[in-house]
Amino acid sequence: MTSTQDLRVAAELAPPRAFDTACRMVVDYLSRVVPLDAWAVTRVADGHQTMLVTTDSDYGLTPGQTALWSSSMCQYMVAGTAPRIVPDTRTVPDLARIASEAAAHGMEVGTYVGTPIVSGDGSLWGTVVGMNRRPVAPETVDQEPLLDLLSSLLSSVLEADTAAVDSARALERAVSDAESDPLTGLLNRRGWERWLTREDERFRRFGDPASVVMLDLDNLKVVNDTEGHDAGDRHLRHCAAVLRSTIRSTDPLARLGGDEFALVAQIGVEDTQKLVERLRDALDSAGVPCSIGAAPFTVAGGFPGACAEADSLMYADKRARRGGDRGVPNPRPEPPDLSTA
Repeated sequence: MTSTQDLRVAAELAPPRAFDTACRMVVDYLSRVVPLDAWAVTRVADGHQTMLVTTDSDYGLTPGQTALWSSSMCQYMVAGTAPRIVPDTRTVPDLARIASEAAAHGMEVGTYVGTPIVSGDGSLWGTVVGMNRRPVAPETVDQEPLLDLLSSLLSSVLEADTAAVDSARALERAVSDAESDPLTGLLNRRGWERWLTREDERFRRFGDPASVVMLDLDNLKVVNDTEGHDAGDRHLRHCAAVLRSTIRSTDPLARLGGDEFALVAQIGVEDTQKLVERLRDALDSAGVPCSIGAAPFTVAGGFPGACAEADSLMYADKRARRGGDRGVPNPRPEPPDLSTA
């Protein structure tokens, strides 16, 4: 006789545990049940709204596209000053204004549908949003209970998936000693590359803001040649200590070899520039000046793209500093405003 403990559910019937999988299921379902020109799950962070999962038949929306939150219709839905389902955006002044601005750029939004995705602490994490070029039938508002149910389910999956990722990260940090640089105690190149590989999929899944910062010690060769390699090692350890004291303990920091360092700061573009300035001041004051380059993580380019761009900016900074220009290349400017979702 088979006990209930031995029963197994068929794989295709098991609920999704990964947030991105649940998002795909939700937008695909909504596109069939409430057929609008576009549906998407978006992440709201750092003053921007980023498309994570989309299904689109007209607007050309794709994952990774980003819009300013201040130009989003969703801001009014979240604030409670606009309904979650607006069959005709002309009937809501705030939405009508944004729709008019979008129409001037060839993007018509006659219908808006949106509902929030909430983090475990009750803060806004993102939205489920739908748009249609033309107004739809007023009865579409009858789908509000369905919209609420799906956004609630996504909020629950998000909380569970985030908790699972946090636990996995804690375990990975606990077993990372084999991937540490023996001189500085930071991650070595192998540990750095393994961290980027693990986290690239996670950051793409959740659309979290982050920036890669690459650093190169300016005068290590001079120290080695004039004072010896023991002094050079002390110089490297001192640089590592300054970097560690300037960033958050949860941000990965690595010595890639020689005089190269790298870190990932889980902050947005504006805060990244402030971090670069803070790092430069701390390193200069400590007598371990570095050339610095920083670039943001994007859903489209991932960590490989951010690392390549930050590395290029770091070398540009090094050339500028050798020429007497103390300015630091800025992180890539804000992405273009691609949507009014």
